[in-house]
Parts: sequence; C-alpha cells; structure tokens
Amino acid sequence: DKKEEADSQKPSPVKRNRSACRSVMLQSLVKLFFGCLAAVTCGMMYAVYLYTYHERKFWFSSRQELEREITFQGGSGLYYYYYKHMLTAPSFERGIYELMRDNRTVSGQTINAVERLSLYPELITSLLYRITGSQDVIEPVYFYIGVVFGLQAVYVTALFVSSWVMSGTCVAGILAVAWYVINRPDTTKVDYAIPLRDNWALPYFSCQVAALTGFLSNNINSASEMFCYLLMSATTFTFILVWEHSHYVLFIQGLALFLLDSFDLVPSRKMADIHKVYLSSLFLAYVLQFQNPALLSSPLLSLLISSVLARYFQVERASDLLCETKWQDFVTNRLLCQECFQTPSQDFFLRLTQASVLPFYLLVLLICLISTLQTIYRRLSGEPMKMNLRLEDGRIGEQPEVIYHVFHTMLFGALAMVFEGMKYLWTPYVCMFTAFGVCSPELWVTLFRWLRLKSIHPVVLALILSTAVPTIIGFSLWREYFPRVIAELSELQEFYDPDTVELMNWIKTHAPMAAVFAGSPQLLGSVKLCSGWTVTSLPLYSDIDLLRRSEDTYQVYAMRSAEDVYKILSLHKTSYVIIEESLCNELSHTKGCRIKDLLDIANSHVVYDKGEMYSFSKHGRFCHEIKMNYSPYTNYFSRVFWNRSYHVYKVNSVISFQY
Repeated sequence: DKKEEADSQKPSPVKRNRSACRSVMLQSLVKLFFGCLAAVTCGMMYAVYLYTYHERKFWFSSRQELEREITFQGGSGLYYYYYKHMLTAPSFERGIYELMRDNRTVSGQTINAVERLSLYPELITSLLYRITGSQDVIEPVYFYIGVVFGLQAVYVTALFVSSWVMSGTCVAGILAVAWYVINRPDTTKVDYAIPLRDNWALPYFSCQVAALTGFLSNNINSASEMFCYLLMSATTFTFILVWEHSHYVLFIQGLALFLLDSFDLVPSRKMADIHKVYLSSLFLAYVLQFQNPALLSSPLLSLLISSVLARYFQVERASDLLCETKWQDFVTNRLLCQECFQTPSQDFFLRLTQASVLPFYLLVLLICLISTLQTIYRRLSGEPMKMNLRLEDGRIGEQPEVIYHVFHTMLFGALAMVFEGMKYLWTPYVCMFTAFGVCSPELWVTLFRWLRLKSIHPVVLALILSTAVPTIIGFSLWREYFPRVIAELSELQEFYDPDTVELMNWIKTHAPMAAVFAGSPQLLGSVKLCSGWTVTSLPLYSDIDLLRRSEDTYQVYAMRSAEDVYKILSLHKTSYVIIEESLCNELSHTKGCRIKDLLDIANSHVVYDKGEMYSFSKHGRFCHEIKMNYSPYTNYFSRVFWNRSYHVYKVNSVISFQY
C-alpha cells in the first residue's frame, strides 16, 4: 500500500513532459530577451560613439551654421540642402511640389529633384521633424544627423542578429559589432559624408539580410517565419526606394539565392516567396520613383522573370548609354579614375589582418565552403537534405542560411577584390560571417569530424573552442583597440576650412540672386547648400547629362583659349566661374587621372614619347593664364574674389576688348 501511495505521488510522464517544455520555453525566452537587449545596447552604444566622434572631429556644436554645412564633404551637402528647403517651405505638400518642378538648381533646366537625386530620405526626415514638433526641441541639422546615426545603430544591430541567429550565441553578435567598429574606415562612409545615399540605404539592406537569414533557416516556427518575411518585404522595398544602385546589389544577392535554388538546397516554397518580395518591391519602387526606366532594365528583373521583355529593355538601355558615352572620353576616364573603381590597396588587407578578422575569415570560409560542396555533391547524388541536424552530425554546410552566406560573401568578395568601393558592402559581412564561424560549435564539430579525432570527443572539444576562441579574440581586441577608441573620443581634432568659409560668405553677400555658378561638381554642391544659388552641374555620377555639363565646366583646367572657355560657359548661362588651386596645381602619384590630364587626353592635347605622356597645345592652361590678368582673358572675364584656394571670375555679359 505504501508503495502504491508513493507511486501515485510521483508526477505522471505527461506532467513531466509539460514541465520540461515549460522549462525549455522559459530558457528560450530568457535567452531571447538578453540577446535582444545585447543587440539593442550594441546599436545604441555605436550611435553614441558616432555622435561623440563627430562632435570631437568637427567641433560641431561650437560652429556657426555655415561652418557646419561645410563639414558635409564630397558633394554630399547637396542632399542636406533639400532637407532645409523642405523645412522652409510653407507646407510639406508645397515643398514636394517645388522639388518636383525645381528650376533653381541646374541652370537652364527644370528637374524633378526627388527623382533625379533620390530624395525620399530627406522628405521623410523633414516630415518627421514637422509632425513630432521637434522645432522647439532640437535644431534641424542635429535631427538630420541623429536620424542617420540612428540608422547606423540599426545597421550594427542587424549584423549582430545575423551572426546570433546562425551561431546560436549572442557572443558572436558582440564580436561582429566589435570587428565592425574597429574596421570602421573599411565598413562605412558615415565619418565624412553623412548625407550620402549609402548611409541611408545600407542599414535597410543589413536588416533585409538578417530577415533573409532567419527566413531561410530550417529551425524556425511559422510565426517567426512570417515576421521575417514581412520584415524582408519592407526593408527590400525601402532599400530600392532610397538608393539608385540598390537593384545591382540585390542582383548579386539574387545570384547567391539562384545558386541555392539550382542545387535544390532550399525549399521551392521559400524561393517563390523571395521572388514575390523582389517583384513587388521593384513594382512599388518603379511607381514611386516616377516610372524609373533603370528598374525595368535592372539585371535583377532579368534574373527574376527571364523574359524577353526584360532582356529587350536591358539591351536597349545598355546600347543607349554606350551611344551617349561613345564620344565622352573624359566622362568614361573620369569614372574609371574614381577611387571606388580602383583595386583595393595592400593597406586594406593589412588592416583586416591586424584586426585578426581576415585570417579567421579565411578559415571559416574554407570550412563552410568545403562542407557546402559536400552537401551539393550529396544532393546531386540524390541524397535528401537533413532538415533536423544535430550538433554531432558535423554538417555545417547543410544549413540553408549558412550556404547562402557562403555564396553571398564569395560573390561580394570577388567584386571587392576588383573595385575598392565594394569593400563597404563586403567588409561588414566579413565581420559578421567570421564572428558566426568562430562562435559556432557546428563549425568546429565539422572540422573535427574531418580530422577524425579519437583522443577527445569532437563535440566536447567543439564546445570548448567555440567559447575559448572568441574569448581570446575578444581580450586581444580589447587590449589592442579599446585604448585607441577612447583616444579617438577624447582627442579634440581641428577641422576648419577658412578659405571655403570666406568664399561662401562672399557668394551670399555679393552675388545677385539670379547668379549662376560654374565649378567642380563637389564645390558646386557646397555652393548650392550654403547659398541656394543656381549652379551648372551637380555631384552625381549616374546622370549622363550632368556628367557632360561637368566636363564643360572643367574646361577651365584645360589648355583652351579664352574665347573657347567663354563660349562654353555662356552656353550654360554662367555668371561666375570658380577656379580651385587644388585642381589647377593638382599633384598626384597616378599620372593620367588628374582632372587636367583627363581633359588633355579628351581634347587631344597630349603627345607620347618613349612611353611618357606630355601635354601640348598652342594655348596655355586656362587656369594659369587667366591669373596673369592680360588680354584676351581680361576681355571675357573679370576677377571679383580670390584667396589662397579659390579665384572667382565674373563672366562678362558684354565683351570689353583691352590691349
């Protein structure tokens, strides 16, 4: 009787299972809570770091408005000008109307600035500034850069989540963020050009990759899968909307997914859902970007539907661009001379190696690639993929999300080896992928299964290494780089450009409202931002008409006659032309990529002797000759302002002949 009574007091198997399930669920919720808390904390700390670094570098809070605006370098200040314009407009609707019919930016043209410059970030930010009542709380410029820095926080948070989802531990996310911050010169451009479209768009791409990583995972419930699908849809659409080059990035991503689908490594249902996301995002962006023909001719669309119509548009647009640039040698050569199209320097790989990310990246990539190739071989042999992998199986290459990231990092890495500008798309995912690998027990078990260890169980050794290796890396990074980061934040840097400030002040106080300025596109972006005056060209590299206009205004650095330059500038209704000493006397180790070299080649003012290039023309270089202040230059131009860096000449409306 006592035995039966004791047995009756024991919990039944059903109750024990329920208790175990509750315990596992509770542990999962606690793990999820602390992981999300760590991800958000990392993102917020990075945003605070960026704000502090920006303040220390530019002394931003102690500057006047004009000096603050000049800190937006590389022509990026043009985007901020339109944000200011939206805030000064009588209403939000009126501001949009004026931007869509803008005849005060490019001389002789009425442009749709929203379409031409992808100004949706500025429209949304200005709307948020209005509806949140921030006018009495924060200055417009701080609100603007705060939104950008907030997006960078989202960027690193998404990298954290991607590494965490694949490895199963938030330690991988922390390590990914640490590597991202340490390699900041190779992961982001936000340090020196806040308004650039890249800084607005890439955080959304990072969120899209994180959502795609979760969506491809086999170990995901239906609710989580739906959440990932919706997040992927929203971020894909936003990414396409705010950046004109986004569909090329998605094309590379689509190639990686195409490889997964070709070898039947992911369920066809999921691939169909991803294709729906791409197509719907392209369609909505096409509508909101005023029927942008570039989206119809995008390689992403061709990859998705493979239809004759898409191929026709693509071939037609490609041939049109070739015809447009056929005789524009200066335009073609100038684009090829841009830093983003150069091969990466050895310093880039040295920095990644010193931060220890490159050696571990190569190790992780090699293991995952070999395991992926084994999986592909098994699939081609007719063996089905295991949906519920165990740790002791040692098959890291059978996880669809891992296979995707292998293809993703290899495709973007191949482009980064050729074009330096691609490093900003590749390096962040190198940091994320490497952090996942060194923290993943599955990766180490895969390696030890190949080595056939007998002295110690592979799973035990893998669990030890997946904890010990990131711990050692973390301590070494802390000791080596933490003092540098603190020094960056504590050191007061001096950024002051008195010559540019003096030039902008002169333009605002002396130039008439109807004046049209010519100069380098980067400088004209600052002129437009600081004064609002009309300019002859804009710092855009995706618009062939603006590139042609830039070539015309660059002729002041060519070996052309005063009459030729006068006719070219008058054609664009130029009132004033700004000559920069840095371009006129440009020194560069890469001969042939200076502005004056490109102009001499385009104008056939070069001769070659024994492999050397020499400039030759019956006319002297215009930017030098005009400073001599003699006829015929004084007949066409009158100097009205100069300092150490700039010379401003008024284009005479009535030619005065002086001898």
